[in-house]
Amino acid sequence: MKIALLTYSTHPRGSVVHTWELAAALTAIGHTVCVYALDKDGQGCDHKLPCTLQLIPASPAPADIDALIQQRIQEFVNFLMAESLDYDIYHAQDCIGANALIQLRDMGQIPQVVRTVHHVEDYQSPYLQDCQDKSIRLPDLCLCVSDRWQQILKRDYGITAPRVVNGVNQQRFCPTANGQEANLKKHYRLTGHPIYLTVGGIEPRKNSIRLLEAFAQVLPMQPEAQLVIAGGATLFDYQPYREAFFQRADELAIEVGRSLILPGVLSDQDLPVLYRCADVFCFPSEKEGWGLVVLEAIAAGLPVVASDQPPFTEFLTPEQAALVSSESVIAIAQAMVTLSDPAHTQPLIANSQSILADYTWKRSAELHCQAYQSLLSIIAKANAASPPSSLSA
Repeated sequence: MKIALLTYSTHPRGSVVHTWELAAALTAIGHTVCVYALDKDGQGCDHKLPCTLQLIPASPAPADIDALIQQRIQEFVNFLMAESLDYDIYHAQDCIGANALIQLRDMGQIPQVVRTVHHVEDYQSPYLQDCQDKSIRLPDLCLCVSDRWQQILKRDYGITAPRVVNGVNQQRFCPTANGQEANLKKHYRLTGHPIYLTVGGIEPRKNSIRLLEAFAQVLPMQPEAQLVIAGGATLFDYQPYREAFFQRADELAIEVGRSLILPGVLSDQDLPVLYRCADVFCFPSEKEGWGLVVLEAIAAGLPVVASDQPPFTEFLTPEQAALVSSESVIAIAQAMVTLSDPAHTQPLIANSQSILADYTWKRSAELHCQAYQSLLSIIAKANAASPPSSLSA
């Protein structure tokens, strides 16, 4: 098959990484793939892909979020309208790409739209909510990556969405040092012990403030500990929440650059190294589509603190990770301290390794192909049943 995959960014976030790895896995099993990605800073894509990558220039973002989303959708539409589109499958990973593809389909430019729903947001803006609803209700096929969201799509939208798994690239994320660990620690001033790591930036659904408050409870027992919050490239700036986060850090006397390290978005080469520099991975998130970074941390040999709710409980048991209430600062702090003790850590690490075989990008690609072929078969049957009528003289 010839497959077009759309993603809203060139920076690593869950759905973006999913797009990259899916593209590579589909290519590896013999399909022709092109990734279309909005290039919002003109820096291109740090990740090396084995398939074609089309960077779509994106203009500076308007301050108004509704205007921003409208602009991003239109940038996709304008670029793709100028392309000679000839794909069997057109597949978006987010509501921006999906809305663009829906417009193109409705104009007769493409035959169908596939959309993966990684999670559903609770938007306050009526326009954003409408965009999200359209991107779920109007595609010809919706996919999802977890049981939780599969059930929510059925309950709230009446949509039966085939489940396609996420995966982890164990060639990139592994416990084996590559010699760059000391340089990365020096660069980011990772001098403490233990080092607690989370990936995803500072934002509400990552539960960043409660994680910070938990870390404040850890510090009196482990004064040399460091909390590293990596990543952060997202469509929304979450400025009020970020301001509250830093205000809370001041109140708790947690010093940025010493106890709290904020490296921002890391390069494609540095992220696997950062996992190996950490001692415990902390991800008490309040809402996730899946939590790809949890799989990456497990593959890197880290013990994991995660929320005791789906989707984490779909693939993790208490014997494989410390599963805690995302609302309990005390529980998060206790789990952090417990997992910094090798006596508790080693059994969790050993038990968690068994899940990696179930979550590979090859399996994900195969499940995608099954869903694609099913859609193409349905469309072919529909077309055969309704041949175009000829015009009489």
